[in-house]
Amino acid sequence: MHIALIGGSGFVGSAVLAELAQRGHRVIALARDTTRYGTMPGVTAVPADATDAAQVAHAVEGADAVISAYNAGWKSPELYERFVAGTRAIIDGTRRAGVKRLLLVGGAGSLFVAPGVQLADTPGFKAQVPAAMMPGVEGAREALKMIREERDLEWTFLSPPARLGAEGARTGTFRTGGDELLMAGTEPAGIAVADLAVAIVDEIERPAHVRQRFTVAY
Repeated sequence: MHIALIGGSGFVGSAVLAELAQRGHRVIALARDTTRYGTMPGVTAVPADATDAAQVAHAVEGADAVISAYNAGWKSPELYERFVAGTRAIIDGTRRAGVKRLLLVGGAGSLFVAPGVQLADTPGFKAQVPAAMMPGVEGAREALKMIREERDLEWTFLSPPARLGAEGARTGTFRTGGDELLMAGTEPAGIAVADLAVAIVDEIERPAHVRQRFTVAY
């Protein structure tokens, strides 16, 4: 497949890029600074600003699907505004380009831990997440609201589990859930970023959550 990837130099995006390349997909990797990608077989780096819908549309045109692991930058003083603007531009740009399939990677904060209660609203979550990062959590929640209003695209929103780690070998084995936080006994479940990438590419190759949000964990 011909896949456009946004945010491919970030924590989640770099794992997705590696998984796509490993499976032999042709990848258009969007970035403001294309030198971050180096040289990888089957990957073409394209300069584009993810907050500009016109640039996104031009870059992703002709792709079979768009995967967005967009991150506005946790240290940005306008984290929430940039997150929302980037999500809106990615949705609009994908639509303008005529690409029907879009997968957005969001956050765990919008997963429900009880009826009407999202993880981000719990005291434990607020105690663990630095205050400077909370605008990004809110931006991800707004992204979910925006994509759920989308009627033209065949979208999917993937929320990682509460625990997402850099370490851990790729196993290709995990369980899936819907809008609720997955647990491991009495503790929130987790997953290695390499297996999160497997779940993302699996969903692109074999869509199972079109116009739905889902989550994964061990």
